[in-house]
Amino acid sequence: MGEIRVAIAGVGNCASTLVQGIEFYKNAREDEKVPGLMHVNFGGYHVRDVRFVAAFEVNRQKIGKDLAEAIWAEPNVAVKFCDVPKTGVKVSAGPVLDSVASHMREPFRVYDDSRVEPVDVAEVLREADADLLINYLPVGSYAASRAYAEACLRAGCAFVNCIPEFIATDPAWARRFEEKGLPIAGDDVKSQLGATILHRVLAQLCVDRGVEIDETYQLNLGGDTDFLNMTVEDRLKTKRVSKTEAVTSLIPYEVPTRIGPSDYVPFLGDKKICYIFLKGRKFGNRPITLTAKLEVEDSPNSAGVVIDVIRAVKLALDRKIGGVLTSMCSYAFKHPPVQVPDSVAKQWVEEYIQQKRQK
Repeated sequence: MGEIRVAIAGVGNCASTLVQGIEFYKNAREDEKVPGLMHVNFGGYHVRDVRFVAAFEVNRQKIGKDLAEAIWAEPNVAVKFCDVPKTGVKVSAGPVLDSVASHMREPFRVYDDSRVEPVDVAEVLREADADLLINYLPVGSYAASRAYAEACLRAGCAFVNCIPEFIATDPAWARRFEEKGLPIAGDDVKSQLGATILHRVLAQLCVDRGVEIDETYQLNLGGDTDFLNMTVEDRLKTKRVSKTEAVTSLIPYEVPTRIGPSDYVPFLGDKKICYIFLKGRKFGNRPITLTAKLEVEDSPNSAGVVIDVIRAVKLALDRKIGGVLTSMCSYAFKHPPVQVPDSVAKQWVEEYIQQKRQK
């Protein structure tokens, strides 16, 4: 069915694991279950059909390097699980705007704008003939995310918003992409098996089994630059909203809730530790308390979902579908336009794969 031409904004840990994963799974067999993949074949597209054609960064140690080399540059700490051959894609200097908080300029090794001029993102996307751009910018990149979305509209490129900036869920942005006949998916990608999806499952279980939830929280610790960036509360507003709504949307009554990044622990590296607490009442109004701890490598969790989103967006382009991809958004993102139980969203995605020319 041809290749899927992908551009990336932000060559951090999540991008590193995605780039590795495309190489790692290129020979995955379609006739058997493959660990780590939800779909080996997604609507006719194999993982190996993904090709990276452009990448944008503000890190001076990544700009100008081949993407296969840039994914290992500091401060990236994602584990290496696959050798990646040269891609032929040189990382371009993207606009800084608000993608870098003041306390992150040195950790991110931000380029000197008196020596380096950012590229015209739309022009690079057009020259690369990119099908879609993945937004992997740091949390809190309000203006920068919208600048990349605008560039996609100018270039005729689909947009996948993996961070908690509300773009796909903004009717005005959704309408603009629909008018251009371009798909958009977002916002804030769910992990393959992470804190949010686990918390959702536990909350849904209580609701389904008649347990009244009285209070719940989710605490997250990590050691990569994502957590360092989020030590400033101003960068966290939409992140807290996104993670909280992902859980509370499944509970049909008000519940005292606290969810969000809790601390930066440098020696954890790319490891993320999540603590979930849930207190409620069961039969006879008797108390029940549930606690769970989850430890994961954070970055592969993102790639395990995005690898499906990429192919869903390409199917939409093939089918000439513009605007928000409702089914994939509900399945793959914490803050989609429509919140439904994950089992429902999964069924929607399977139906979407089977459809021919409609959402």
